Amino acid sequence: MHATPRTHVSRAEGFTLGLIATGAVSVAIAALVAIVQRAISVFGDDPTVPMPVTGGDVEALDGVADVTAAVYTSADVTFASLPTGVSWLLLLEGALPALATIGVCAIAWWLGVSLIRGRPFRASMPAAIGTVACLVIAGGLFGQFAGAWGRAMLVEHLAATDDAVTDVFFLFMLPLDLAPIGWGFALALVATAFQLGTRLQRETEGLV
Repeated sequence: MHATPRTHVSRAEGFTLGLIATGAVSVAIAALVAIVQRAISVFGDDPTVPMPVTGGDVEALDGVADVTAAVYTSADVTFASLPTGVSWLLLLEGALPALATIGVCAIAWWLGVSLIRGRPFRASMPAAIGTVACLVIAGGLFGQFAGAWGRAMLVEHLAATDDAVTDVFFLFMLPLDLAPIGWGFALALVATAFQLGTRLQRETEGLV
């Protein structure tokens, strides 16, 4: 006599999945709030922008035991105002990764709800996860490029009135972080797994 497969989650599993889905929604809301706060910051009065600088010694640490060298490579610089193009690029620097976070949270919420309903392998799930994987890669990389481009435009704007700023600020610097590519590939692998799961589920249902 064969046991009937369970098609629903237990109460404890449902509570855990509901908690995860709720947490995903909370993180997505926090990311959206961060976008709004960044917009207010870069378009408001006296915006402060982290700027890469040519660096120098941190003299306050001279003579400290076990410290052989200390240099600074960035500075938080407050400006009276920013050119509009620079403000938009600096907004994109934070907004694009935040939008990728919102996409990941949306998938986490949808997957949690689907698991609660006992239907995780929906036909549209692989495409949705694959889309978010592309969003994570694009958001992470283009966000970094937008920030570097915006700072380069800002330095060019400052240099138009004082060439000395080029001795302090880099004309262009892109400290590339490749982590978004790794996360994107991981999500693409998850999308492939869901594609296989969806096909197996469809074939299994056809045998019943």
